[in-house]
Amino acid sequence: MNVNHYIGFDVHKKSVSYCVKAADGTILEEGKIPATRAGLRGWAEKRTQPWKGAMESTLFSGWIYDILQPHAGELAMGHPAMMKAIGAAKKKSDKLDARKISDLVRCNLLPECWVAPAGIRELRRVLRYRNLVVGQAVQMKNKINGLLMESGAEYNRRQLHGKEYFAELMETLEEVPESVKELLRESRATLEMFQAGQAKLLKRLQQDARLKQRLEILKSIRGVGTVTALTWALEIGDPQRFGSIARAQSYCGLTSALEESAGKQQRGPISKQCNHHLQTILIEAAKLAPRWNPQLARVHEQAMQKGHRNQATLEVARKLVAYLLAVDKSGKAFQAAVEPKEDVAA
Repeated sequence: MNVNHYIGFDVHKKSVSYCVKAADGTILEEGKIPATRAGLRGWAEKRTQPWKGAMESTLFSGWIYDILQPHAGELAMGHPAMMKAIGAAKKKSDKLDARKISDLVRCNLLPECWVAPAGIRELRRVLRYRNLVVGQAVQMKNKINGLLMESGAEYNRRQLHGKEYFAELMETLEEVPESVKELLRESRATLEMFQAGQAKLLKRLQQDARLKQRLEILKSIRGVGTVTALTWALEIGDPQRFGSIARAQSYCGLTSALEESAGKQQRGPISKQCNHHLQTILIEAAKLAPRWNPQLARVHEQAMQKGHRNQATLEVARKLVAYLLAVDKSGKAFQAAVEPKEDVAA
């Protein structure tokens, strides 16, 4: 499709500013659209010329993208971390931001980021909500511990969050204020609610037809559980977009930041510019996976010989990414490489 108009969108909660430019940079139209589905559809349906547009990725850009994308010749999402130059200008307004985005589109300089399909974004939202609920359940567990310690109660820390043990403990608590007991009951009830909620969300994701076969393939890697497989599938989206293992490892936040100047290179800690959901779950998985996976156990042992436990965990996480990417791209269950047998002298 031949594109005649280049449009930049500066999206906000209540309105969307736009700027339409021709190929030579001439401003053809500027204005604001109400940030509603009806308002955006009405504006898009009135466009008479084929157009190419872009917007910065924000919390609420997804639904705006879904509304405008069917009407555009091409619509892209700009990477927020690489569009900081827009906010660094001396003069800043919604109109100027829209102009700058349209120039980036027109000159093909937009730092574009991948936009997951709507179905994947829907499931990813459920998974991230489940992770939030798990975090709140952990807070409740810590609060129960804190209340017991504040009141000087004796208890078994390892068994505390078991239902039967907690009930027995509440009956045997002595010299503990009644207000503390009431708070303990409330905290326990809230904890059970969070645990039931996260289990329900997890079951819903596991049974989704779009994920079922993919999860089975990912879980064929020993040491990869349901949560790790779900996080990988929904945060990575299409594995074919990663041309190499190194790019996937970088996206997961498992590589060091690199600064190079005047022929000198300096490596820093692992980069913060990554998918934090994947980074967290992969590092946690890397701490446990060597117990069940002999290949990962060997990687961990070799790294531990250098004497750094955290580095060993990172090496396991990187190898785990290599395994996950391989099986996800191939669509086949994981098969460990057969190691050559050593020759025995006669």
